[in-house]
Amino acid sequence: MQIKLAKNYGFCFGVKRAIKIAENAPGASTIGPLIHNNEEILRLKSNFNVQTLADISETAHIKKAIIRTHGITKEDLSNLKKRNIDIVDATCPFVTKPQKICEQMSKEGYSIVIFGDKNHPEVKGVKSYCVHDNIHVVLSYDELEGVDLGQKSVLVSQTTRKIDEFLKIVDFVVANCKEVRVFNTICNATFENQDAARELAKEADVVIIVGGKNSSNTKQLYNIAKEFCEDSYLIENEKELNFSWFADKKICGITAGASTPDWIIEKIIEKIRKIKV
Repeated sequence: MQIKLAKNYGFCFGVKRAIKIAENAPGASTIGPLIHNNEEILRLKSNFNVQTLADISETAHIKKAIIRTHGITKEDLSNLKKRNIDIVDATCPFVTKPQKICEQMSKEGYSIVIFGDKNHPEVKGVKSYCVHDNIHVVLSYDELEGVDLGQKSVLVSQTTRKIDEFLKIVDFVVANCKEVRVFNTICNATFENQDAARELAKEADVVIIVGGKNSSNTKQLYNIAKEFCEDSYLIENEKELNFSWFADKKICGITAGASTPDWIIEKIIEKIRKIKV
């Protein structure tokens, strides 16, 4: 069986940056998981004593706080700054961009439409920078039916969403609002990884997607792969591999989410190579 890697996969710029920041801040604590990859979080804890807190309520006794790649809310950041805590900001620059857009555009009176998961920490953080309550977080244009967007509206996206779904929302808002400003805040790494996963899935008999199961961008890769290859599986580590997946398969495609380090991918490849099909 041939093993084929996607043209683009794995760590993005923001995650690489955050990992390096955490490694240079031993003994610090992150506000929420630094990235959505449990294996890498455990490595940072074991090798650098970087602890993970559930939220800001657990920061009473810490001296150094790392802001996760997804960012935190404006209110939480303000509260941290008021206390005697050394703040290390690992927020991805691609995440701070929609934060700034929402803050400025809401000050100018625009209603805000955010394409994303309202329960995702990145979206919660972006939403918190709006200065008014005319904010709509949606996963499809259906959720905007009957909503009064006012005379002018701004659209941004969670950085890891699919562009074709974002464009459907753009079309809907343009048709229902007099003035619309659209900011494409989906990061380039997401585009590249999704395109590569699509091409890989078209030619593979089985596709393995590696990454955190709570990772938005990894789940998007899985959904894309599943469209073109029914035998697509999302796993976090080599222990989750099932040898039956590879029976009678000729090409095994492998891709990985933006929070997945190379060392995990290498372990999975090594184990798959030992499979006799």
